[in-house]
Order: sequence, then C-alpha cells, then structure tokens
Amino acid sequence: MTMLTPKRTAVVLFNLGGPDEPDAIRPFLFNLFYDPSIIGAPTPIRFLLANFIARRREKPAREIYGLIGGKSPLLENTQAQAAALDAVLNADGQGEVRSFIAMRYWHPMSTETAAAVKEFAPDLVVLLPLYPQWSTTTSASSLRVWREAAETVGLKAETRVVCCYPTEPGFVAASANLIRPAYEEASKHGAPRVLFSAHGLPKRVVAAGDPYQQQCERTAQAIASALDIPGLDWVNCYQSRVGPLEWIGPSTDAEIRRAGQDKVPILIVPIAFVSEHSETLVEIEIEYRHLAQHEGVPHFARVPTVGTEPAFIGGLARLVRQSMECDRFMCSQTKGRLCPTGFSGCPQRAN
Repeated sequence: MTMLTPKRTAVVLFNLGGPDEPDAIRPFLFNLFYDPSIIGAPTPIRFLLANFIARRREKPAREIYGLIGGKSPLLENTQAQAAALDAVLNADGQGEVRSFIAMRYWHPMSTETAAAVKEFAPDLVVLLPLYPQWSTTTSASSLRVWREAAETVGLKAETRVVCCYPTEPGFVAASANLIRPAYEEASKHGAPRVLFSAHGLPKRVVAAGDPYQQQCERTAQAIASALDIPGLDWVNCYQSRVGPLEWIGPSTDAEIRRAGQDKVPILIVPIAFVSEHSETLVEIEIEYRHLAQHEGVPHFARVPTVGTEPAFIGGLARLVRQSMECDRFMCSQTKGRLCPTGFSGCPQRAN
C-alpha cells in the first residue's frame, strides 16, 4: 500500500559536522573518536582513547582549519543545500516541507534537531543522509543517534529513511557536469587521469560486511560512464587515512605518485563528499596539490563537490518524494536492496 502524501514533512539532513570556531576543535575530535562506530572499544576505554586522540590531534587540526578561516564551512554548505532542497520540494504545492540539519559530531546535533522537528509537528519525517554511499561508520551511526534523540524528546512522527543512493542519476549527472570543464582544461597538458577519491575505511570494517567500498566503486563507474569519454583513464581511490590499521586502497596519494611517474595530468573528484570541508579544501586542494607538484604531475585540478548543483538537489528531492510515497521504512534509490548478498552491513538486509 502506498501512503498518502503528508500535509507536513520534515526532512532531516544527516552530515558529519565540523568545528565552528578554534575552541570547538578538541570537543569535535573527542565526539568523533568517542563514537563506537569509529572505535569499537568498551565505553571506559573508548572514553580514554577519545580524550587522548583529541588532545594529540588538536594542534595539527588547528593548523588545518587555520588554512580555511579557523572553522569548518560544512554547516553553511549544508544550510545552502537545505534551502535549495526546500525550494524544489515546496514548488509543487503538495504539502509543506521543511529541511532540518542534524550533525553527528558538532552542532546542531541530533537531540537539538529532534526537538526542533517535534515543535514543527510533522506528519512524516524523512531521514536523508548526505552520504551517497552507506557505511556503518556514517549513515548507520547517524541513524542510531537520531533514534536515541527522537526517543529522548518524545518525537513520535512516522519516519522514513533514505539509506543510500550511490548511482542516483542527479548525483551522477551533477558530478559529470562539474568534471567536464576541468577535464577539457587538463587535456591541454596530456591525456588526463581522473581520480575518484572517497574517504577511506580500515580494511577490517569492510571485511566485516560494510558495503561502503562496493558502493563507492559503483559511484565511480557510473560517473565514468556518464562522462562518455572514449578511453577515459580513471581509478577509484581513498584518502584521509589515520591510525596504524591497514586501510582500503589504492590510496589517493599513491595514485598521485603514480601519475607523476606516468607524467599524466590528474583531476581529483570527491565522490563521497557532497559539501566542501577540510578533506576537500585542505587535504585535496592544498596537500595533494603540493604532492602532485613535488611528484612532477604536469597538471592538477580539484573538481568541486556537487554542493547545490541543480541536478544533485533535484536528485535529493526525488529521493524524498519517493520516501514520502513509499510504504517501506527504509528505501534506497531503487527502494530495495542495492548490496550484493553477503554484505552483513547492508541496511536492507532485514527490510
């Protein structure tokens, strides 16, 4: 049975969050590493580890955020996406829709957002992670905390979840549209190589059944196909490695070194980030650009995140509308399961 279009819908956009001032950097880091989805140790040990890591990483993190104004731009970027999404969803007059933002590791966090949603008194809540690819460390973590927050504030509205959309046509089209002019410019320096870069994960997380890497590979393949460039040279790679564990690969920095050896221009395309933040504005734009110059890469370009590109926002709107009309609690871009059998971390495994 398909549900009727609700009169009032709250769309909750999940994102990572980021420090909004230098003094917020240490507590932000603590919140990040205290997440049991990031460090799976028992609570007392995880608390000590999170404190230790936050203290140790505060100074380099301050230096990183200092390069982009002392804070993360993620909230402002997400607010712009929320406003753009509301404009599309409210244009057809099918009930009132209002987007809210729930950050995982800094404000506005789930409890304060859940209270605001309760005050809005929606008929339906649609939870929409701004992570196109599902991971137990991102979307699943945000969903777990949201459930706790909703229970805490007494929010009882009917709820739908958009779990993942790694090849959603609007997302893919927006990415391809941003790549084409950068590719044309890079072509003046040789045959470009496109590096589809995503935030990495420890191998043991993927080995435990997390579908993130498989979905990132699907995203890269879909965008490469949409570009429709004969003989396109591309690779899916991973960045932002921290800690001593072995991570999935190939690593983005290793691919930059290989491009230097091959003397080919490169474009780095963020495929798991949909908003600009430190991983794009510092790690890619500054650190990887410097590495490319050092390794003799003839041309380097960072392709922007999809942000408020109309095709991407239109894709998000379609996902929300699909959830509003769906009788399933959790829907992927195709409503059903996207992950092959065997991925125990697939959100649709018991749907």
